[in-house]
Amino acid sequence: MLYLIPTPIGNLKDITLRAIEVLKDVDLILAEDTRTTSHLLNHYQITKQLSPYHQHNEHQVLKHLVSQLLEGKKMAVVTDAGTPGISDPAFLLVRECIKVGVKVECLPGATAFVPALVNSGIPANRFCFEGFLPLKKGRQTLLKQLAEEERTMIFYESPVRLVKTLEDFITYFGEDRQCSVSRELSKMFEENKQGTLREVATHFSEKTVKGEIVIVVAGK
Repeated sequence: MLYLIPTPIGNLKDITLRAIEVLKDVDLILAEDTRTTSHLLNHYQITKQLSPYHQHNEHQVLKHLVSQLLEGKKMAVVTDAGTPGISDPAFLLVRECIKVGVKVECLPGATAFVPALVNSGIPANRFCFEGFLPLKKGRQTLLKQLAEEERTMIFYESPVRLVKTLEDFITYFGEDRQCSVSRELSKMFEENKQGTLREVATHFSEKTVKGEIVIVVAGK
């Protein structure tokens, strides 16, 4: 059995009772960063074996993990924050488990883009999730395509690239397009800034930006 366990995106209280129960029950927890996960487990007095599972080793450990699952082990996959598989490792393991008949269950729980979308004031009835934009190759081509997208668009970005990405959006979408930037969601210094792309870009260009970033942009 493979469980995908969402973990808090900031506030440690944002974990479900069921997630805690499953983490206590499994034989092994696959963690993106074992130090980050240890902090969460210690908070809830959970003592379990941890094994690193991230984008740099997921191909190498895939067959070994699947063989252990086929032998009857119960495993949980967690990331540093949010739901595994959403801009984080999990897809390869899930696909292989389905292929060989290992049962997979994803628990409902925290993911950063949902509160950011709801907080934005931008229509949420139809949207597309783009995650992180390519840094170089394919970036301009994708932005040209997204300029014609009519649904609300959701992006993840790092603090150091936030203003640059907003400026790119201004170039391809126009400076009057409505957007919202959310950072430090569920934490003490949470911020949700709404306005036009130009207004929001100006706001963040005048301050030091920290924390995880979600950008929500209105469709055409």
